[in-house]
Amino acid sequence: MQDGLPKPRRYLAVAAISAGTALTIIDGGIATVALPTIARDLSVDSSAVVTVVTVYQLILAMALLPFSGLGDRIGLKRMYQYGQLIFTVATLLCFFAKSLPFLLVVRAAQALGAAAALSVSSALIRSIYPTKQLGRGLGINSVVVSSSAALAPTLGGLVLAIAPWPWVFASAVPFAIASLVLGRALPDPVPREEKFDVLGAVMCAAMFGLVIGGAETAVHGSSPVVSAAIVLTGLLIGYYFVRRERGETKPILPIDLLARPVLALSAIGAYTAFIASMTLLLSTPFRLTHSFGWGAAEVGAAIAPWPLTNMVVAPLSGWLSDRYPAGILGGVGMAISIVALLLIAFIPPDPSYFDIAWRMALCGSGFGMFMPPNARLIIGSAPRERAAAAGGLVSTVRLVGQTTGATLVAALLAMGIGAGMAPPLVAAGLALIAGLCSIARLRPSIRNPATEEAEDMQPAQTTVR
Repeated sequence: MQDGLPKPRRYLAVAAISAGTALTIIDGGIATVALPTIARDLSVDSSAVVTVVTVYQLILAMALLPFSGLGDRIGLKRMYQYGQLIFTVATLLCFFAKSLPFLLVVRAAQALGAAAALSVSSALIRSIYPTKQLGRGLGINSVVVSSSAALAPTLGGLVLAIAPWPWVFASAVPFAIASLVLGRALPDPVPREEKFDVLGAVMCAAMFGLVIGGAETAVHGSSPVVSAAIVLTGLLIGYYFVRRERGETKPILPIDLLARPVLALSAIGAYTAFIASMTLLLSTPFRLTHSFGWGAAEVGAAIAPWPLTNMVVAPLSGWLSDRYPAGILGGVGMAISIVALLLIAFIPPDPSYFDIAWRMALCGSGFGMFMPPNARLIIGSAPRERAAAAGGLVSTVRLVGQTTGATLVAALLAMGIGAGMAPPLVAAGLALIAGLCSIARLRPSIRNPATEEAEDMQPAQTTVR
């Protein structure tokens, strides 16, 4: 089997994946800036228009794992291209949205397209790069994710300054077209003649949708009884779903992969790390505004060092993960983050811009060092025929972790402690868990699975030099 794509086809394939990742990340965050304008133009309440963002996140979380399973069967390239096409068509339909219900249907379609593409993007990266460069490829993808997330609010504001709000969504179309055109260079599809578990896909989507949706309704003021009932229903479906998946050879929820300690520890570490990062990033604007009286421009400038530092550290960390164990890199990254989070929690009473900026840069570098090696370990330690499932797991953990972080911040704000030192302290505790999970993977029995179980394993201890 060929190890990666030859040059220059590899560079075209990387450009296709980068453009596709950028459009899904940008479109997921860019709508936030346009919410007040959409509410005014469609004559709806501000509380109702927030569903434009939440429905996108919810559908994305529900569809990632089912689509990764479907991608295994119809071919990764075909699944990725279908997703980009659906996303592009749905985005163009935003121009015809004259009511909130229609816009929500379009956003749901956008999320389905984004889920189809994201569910197989990590598996495609594994096929594009040679094994020895897998960490580098995932590091570059991490830069695309972080830079796109940082670009989204600025791009949204620029578009709204010169055009109506539908153009906010349309601004992602060039990325979609570029990804579709360049996508011809992606690895050729290798479909498998296997039956797709439709019932399992429905149960998986229902589990995530009910648990996340119920938690969201709880923190936004809905009846606690109703919210608890929704979450419990999701957990009950999840219980029977997991029991059912144990009998499947290639389950939609990759419990076969999670049964391996190295992958389970990596998934738990990633989940807690994403909760920690989102908790800090969402709570910091409230703290700087309410406690220190900073303006919106000052807040944005103070947070900017996080993604900027991440853009530098993530590819370096990915490159290092091709040579050194993820347990070492992840442990060092989380140690840096814990120190930075504690420094942010105990910032001076009247901080200057520099007081905040260097702490955010330090924190961003810590998380940037942790994420690519962790993703490389999950993707590289899975059998090649389960690469799509491993990639879907990486994307799902990221999204669910970020959603959990947002819910946690909303709960802390509702308790009256979300604009103080509590969020960074909570984030430091979560980062500690992620760091311990990373260090635990250094045990020889955990970090080096049998060769027949993993083809692109993390570097062995003996290769460190």
